[in-house]
Amino acid sequence: MRDAICFDDVLLAPQYSDIKSRTQINLDVEFSNDVLLKIPIISSPMDTITEVSMATALHVAGGLGIIHRYNTVEEQSSLVYSSRNGGATTVGAAIGVSEDYLKRARSLAKSGASIICIDIAHGHHILMKSALRALRDDPYIRDLHLMAGNVATLEGFNALADWGADSIRVGVGGGSICSTRIQTGHGIPTLQSVIDCARSDRDVLLLADGGIKNSGDITKCLASGADAVMVGSLLAGTNETPGDIIYHKGSPPRKIYRGMASREAQKSWRNKIGSVEGVATTVALKGPVVDILNDLAWGVKSGLSYSGARDLKEFRCKAKLIKQSPASQVESLPHALHN
Repeated sequence: MRDAICFDDVLLAPQYSDIKSRTQINLDVEFSNDVLLKIPIISSPMDTITEVSMATALHVAGGLGIIHRYNTVEEQSSLVYSSRNGGATTVGAAIGVSEDYLKRARSLAKSGASIICIDIAHGHHILMKSALRALRDDPYIRDLHLMAGNVATLEGFNALADWGADSIRVGVGGGSICSTRIQTGHGIPTLQSVIDCARSDRDVLLLADGGIKNSGDITKCLASGADAVMVGSLLAGTNETPGDIIYHKGSPPRKIYRGMASREAQKSWRNKIGSVEGVATTVALKGPVVDILNDLAWGVKSGLSYSGARDLKEFRCKAKLIKQSPASQVESLPHALHN
């Protein structure tokens, strides 16, 4: 039995830096031949996170939005078409691995999606293998960027790469509203999965996905080998998320945030409930997502500066992770607030 580390188990050791301004730091990610991200942040394909407004806002900020699949083919394709006409030149959209996934993928491609995300909880699976190979053989899809996941191991990562994925979501059971580890007993801490999968010799992008709470966690993912991160809870409650604002007398306004394997989400989009591996909650309204994205980007840039790195490639070469004790974890927090 081996140990596995999560975000709060480690810190990055500060190093000599000759960077005089955070504006000297470049967070560009070459996502595909014709897609360049200016910030390494992708929004999760959840029905309380990404539709047209979020995808457009991410595009403007230099990131990427993946429009969720929890609707009809026609509804999702219409959302993609609206994003493209709203000025987003790069739009991603999610599909599953069964029933109408090929029809859905073709319709999304026709509507302007340039990235297809094969979105299932356990990606190291025969249905993922079949779907990736079918999509690579399809004349309407084969030239698009295929994002796949999720996986938690190097073996899973290499398998998806060999089956045809261009980018792979890494992380199982770590999401803030995910209960997979409790329900099934399976999972690996996301940071450990990133470290393991970064050992791959396959030429695909690694996307850390799950349990990312702040810009420090993003920075640790990038230091450990991730090319970008996918986030949900960090964006939840912003103006651009789907859903109505909830008002209760005497309380701040809130919005719904739910896992797609939660009882509520399953009932809503397929009118039946299977294995419940997520929860639903509400979060306080946060305002424009651009403010969140700017804060995250500046935090990551500051992180690179502490390691003396001007871009992500240099950062991955220079970064030095250290383990911290439980007492150090407490010290890492702004503990004056608790006195």
